[in-house]
Formats: sequence, structure tokens, C-alpha cells
Amino acid sequence: MKFVGEIIKSNSFQNNKKMNIKNAQLEVDNWIKEHGVRYFNELTNMAQLTEEVGEVARIIARRYGEQSEKESDKQKDLGEELADVVFVVLCLANQTGIDLQDAFDKKMLRKTERDHDRHHNNEKLK
Repeated sequence: MKFVGEIIKSNSFQNNKKMNIKNAQLEVDNWIKEHGVRYFNELTNMAQLTEEVGEVARIIARRYGEQSEKESDKQKDLGEELADVVFVVLCLANQTGIDLQDAFDKKMLRKTERDHDRHHNNEKLK
């Protein structure tokens, strides 16, 4: 699933220098309607998300971990793979009716209220 290049080529995407999550959801929905025919079902997209996260894990394990990186993996773009993860997450949010901007804003507020001093007081991080 390599939709990232297609999305970047979209004029509306290029005109939005800074996209928020709501705009990204709309961009993905428009792309699906124009190029993708329809959304894959939720289970297929969940499997797709797992696959994309696995690709990110492979790059990180080999590039930043103790495993050696295969020659064929050295050309892989971590940013592109992370964007694939975001794309599928946006698909899942769209097809399940979730306003991800609202959910993210609520999550950040809860995390801030809960953890505002937690990490500053963590001796392991000093």
C-alpha cells in the first residue's frame, strides 16, 4: 500500500502547507473516492496497519537497533513508512466515523492533566 506518493502529488495537498488531522482525514477520503474506489473493510485495514507498523519496526530494528541492515533495506524511507501508518489510521478513523482531530485533542488534554509532572520527576530520565 504505497499511497503516499499519490497523495503528495495532489494539488490540494500541496496547497495545504500545514495540515491538521481533520484536513488529513478529508484528504484521505477524497483520495479514496477518486483513486481507491472504496475503503477496504475494517478488518482488512487493521491487517494493513499491522503490516505497515511491521515495516516501520523492521527499519528501526535494523537501522537503530543491534541487527545489521540488509543492503535492500538501506534505501527504505522511514518517513514514507510512517506516513503509510498514518494513512491507514486515517482510513480506519474515516470508516468508523471518528473525528481523529477531536479524539487527539482530548487525548492530549488528558495526558497533560495526568502526566504534567510525571516525566520531570522520573529519575530514569535525568
